[in-house]
Order: sequence, then C-alpha cells, then structure tokens
Amino acid sequence: MRESSNPAFSSLTKTVARGQAGMHAYGQEQMGSGYGVDQYQSQAPAGYRPMTVDDVVSKTGITLATIIVLAAINFFIAVSVSSSLAMILTMVGAIGGLITVLVSTFGKKFGSAPITLTYAAFEGLFVGGASFIFTAPIQGVNAGALIVQAVLATLGVFAGMLWVYKSGAIRVTPKFTRFMTSALIGVLVLMVGNLLLSFFGLGFPLRDGGALSIIFSLVCIGLAAFSFLLDFDQADKLVRAGAPANYAWGVALGLAVTLVWLYIEILRLLSYFRD
Repeated sequence: MRESSNPAFSSLTKTVARGQAGMHAYGQEQMGSGYGVDQYQSQAPAGYRPMTVDDVVSKTGITLATIIVLAAINFFIAVSVSSSLAMILTMVGAIGGLITVLVSTFGKKFGSAPITLTYAAFEGLFVGGASFIFTAPIQGVNAGALIVQAVLATLGVFAGMLWVYKSGAIRVTPKFTRFMTSALIGVLVLMVGNLLLSFFGLGFPLRDGGALSIIFSLVCIGLAAFSFLLDFDQADKLVRAGAPANYAWGVALGLAVTLVWLYIEILRLLSYFRD
C-alpha cells in the first residue's frame, strides 16, 4: 500500500501495509478483494468488524460537525464578545490542532475517537477565528456571505474531486503520489520562508494580497484539491484491506485536515479579491 502525503494518513497506512506483509510472510489465505482481515484480530478490541464506507461517512460527518460548531462559537465570540479572546482561542486552536495531528501520527492513535474529536474541537476554534480575521477588515462586505461562498466552494471542490476519483479520470499512481509529496513539501518550505521573512521586517510577500499572493493561494488550492485524491485512495484501500472499524476515525481526521486547509485557502483568496 502506498504511503500518503497526508500526515494523518501516513502512519495509518504503514500499519495496514505491515499487516498485509505479515499475512504474505506466513502464507495465510487472502479473502474478498485480495486482502484479509485476520491480520487485525490481535489489534482490534472484542466485537471486531471490518471498516466500511458507511463508517467513514459517519465518522467524517461527526468530525466536521464538531469543527463547524466550535468555529461558529469562536466566530460569535469574535463578533459579539471579545475579539482579543477569540484571537487567543484561535491561537490555542492552531497549536492544539497541530499537536493533535502529531500525536495521532507519531503516537499511532489511528483509530482513536477522542484524538480525532479533540483535533476537531481545536481546529474549529482555529477556523472560526481565521474566518473572522479574513472577513473583518473588508469594508462593505457581509462576512457571512463571504464565509458561505468559501464553504460552498470547498464542498464543490470536494464533490468534484470525489467524482474524479470514482470515475478514474485521474488515477493515483506511485508517480502521482511522489509528485504530490514533493509539491506539498515545497509549499511548506515556502510558507516557513515567508514567515521567517516577516520576522526580519520584510513583510509577507506570499500573503500580502498582491499578485504573488493570489498565485500562491491558487497553487495551494490546487494542491489541496488534488490531495483529496490521495485521501480517497488511502480510505478506499483501508476499506478493502479489512481494517478495523475504529480506523474510520483516522480516515475522518485525514479528510478533515485537507478540508480545513482548502477552506482557509479559498476564504483567503476571496478576501484578496474583496479587500
């Protein structure tokens, strides 16, 4: 099984790959579509059953609902209570979300509902605060309308890439995975470099709303969109591999990471055009 470039999926797919390799080593008979589920019996709790698409859909829905609720709360705090408090919560959310993803990845908490929902809570705070930041400075524009546009665009991209994956219009090959991994690393390096420039008083050339910022946001949106193909591919392989049902929480975390990134980039781009 190919390793995903999404950090929330990487350790998850490594575990599945090791389980499959173990089955081949012992010469056990494979089942169903070419994968087996016996490999997980020792890892899963009593009442084990393999993961299904319905598990992925339900767990992802719960995760996104948590993000939306916390985002709405923090946005309300920013607008009606205290913008300073909301910014503190936003920073807590950003740092907490990053730490939670790292714990899930390196602590191998792939099937942990508490880890995924904790990430969703932190990320909700971050999304709510970021939504306020990107819409508050824009004069004469309804913040709610701008946010709704970003949400609809995010859902549209998600649905479009799901269709692309299901139709086979773009296939997730090892070459495609390597390209995406390299591109995502490149974008991360540029983001870190942009942040370092700001420390020396040179501004944010990639985030100042100029032409270069618009191009960079479009690149990020494109990469986030194509990242869905990797996420769908990994989720599909986990289902066919007979991974435990609780692993759906890990899939939900991976999808949420990409969805939040896409939403933030789309909202940022809309704010450039409206500001």
